Amino acid sequence: MSKNVVIIGGGIMGLSTAYYLLKEGHQVTVIDQSDISLGASFVNAGFISPSHIIPLSSPGIITKGLKWMLNEESPFYIKPRLDKELLQWAWYFKKSATAKKVKKAIPVIKDISMLSLELFNEIKKSGDIPFSIDNKGLLMIYKTEKAGEEELKVGALAEKQGMKVQNLSAAAVNKLDPKANLDIKGAVHYLYDSHMTPGEYMEKMYLYLKQKGVTFYTDEEALDVTLKEGKVSSVSTRKRAVDADELVIAAGSWSPLLTKKIGLHIPMQAGKGYRIDVYKDTGISIPAILIETKVAITPMKGFTRFAGTMEIAGINQTINPVRVHAIAKSAESYYKGLKITEEEKAAAACGLRPCTPDGLPYIGRTSNCKNVTIATGHAMMGWTLGPATGKLVCEIISDKKPTLDLAPYHPERSF
Repeated sequence: MSKNVVIIGGGIMGLSTAYYLLKEGHQVTVIDQSDISLGASFVNAGFISPSHIIPLSSPGIITKGLKWMLNEESPFYIKPRLDKELLQWAWYFKKSATAKKVKKAIPVIKDISMLSLELFNEIKKSGDIPFSIDNKGLLMIYKTEKAGEEELKVGALAEKQGMKVQNLSAAAVNKLDPKANLDIKGAVHYLYDSHMTPGEYMEKMYLYLKQKGVTFYTDEEALDVTLKEGKVSSVSTRKRAVDADELVIAAGSWSPLLTKKIGLHIPMQAGKGYRIDVYKDTGISIPAILIETKVAITPMKGFTRFAGTMEIAGINQTINPVRVHAIAKSAESYYKGLKITEEEKAAAACGLRPCTPDGLPYIGRTSNCKNVTIATGHAMMGWTLGPATGKLVCEIISDKKPTLDLAPYHPERSF
């Protein structure tokens, strides 16, 4: 049965959901507070990375985080502030950062990541959207033996999950990517991973959905919802009220502000990430993450992207030049001859990643509103998990059996 579905949020989650709902024959309206050209879905590293099986809340991260809090250039930074929701999130984060919980999360993350990779390839094969996926894997590059040993352990876990992994010497890495000119000890190469150019995909998906009849209300903030008999009946902006048989909240870091409208609190914090785009030839052809500094490097269409940091500092999009400089300095220390100019750093952009305490997204219906589905909290895995999330939400709304067990992603799960 066709339903009138309103999606709040025009990022990768919102557009992926709209795509699958459209295919299922539903009427879809997307409301977004921007013009769908900015934010985390446009400034990310573009990785489709099933290899990222370890959640942010992992053993040892608390100790590292306390040290990193003293360094504004650090990969993971929590801005100290007296905020009840931050303190609650931090407590849940600490409770989630155990070996037992991480072990339980690994197959859950792997399954949804592999589903998403499969779906990206299906969308490409369908011909609906002309875009490219490069299947060169992902290099986890290290400068120190200690970092290498830690990554080899992660690689072994990935192999147990059925992924192809190679341990490479510095010479082997430089042979694989000869023009990159790397100054490193070695790398772990995850062969299942792929990469793409996010802006290209988002633009083409947006145009496809508009052409196929999805209604978009852009530059309009969803301000309130109308509740009737335990359901949302409409969503209001400053310009209009939009009737809804079903509501999907896929507004990224802004989602908790909307769930409060239906009496639901979902613990989440915005994690700011930055990107620098370099349009000259860098010689880099294989995507990589610099393990010690957590900086991601992606060769994209016409440019190379340098991205990184996880800055928990509330919902703000202020560019911190110290953190931008740290990304550039880190990249230059791994790639000999690379020079990122002041102009390139000045053009840096940021996006807010919605971070849950346990590193798993929120996907599923709410108990207090029968027709509301949540799709947020994907943190650094947002790009990877877009299609899988969209398909799962569509299955929920279409009253079909979900492809995956949704229990681990329940929006009202305990921590």
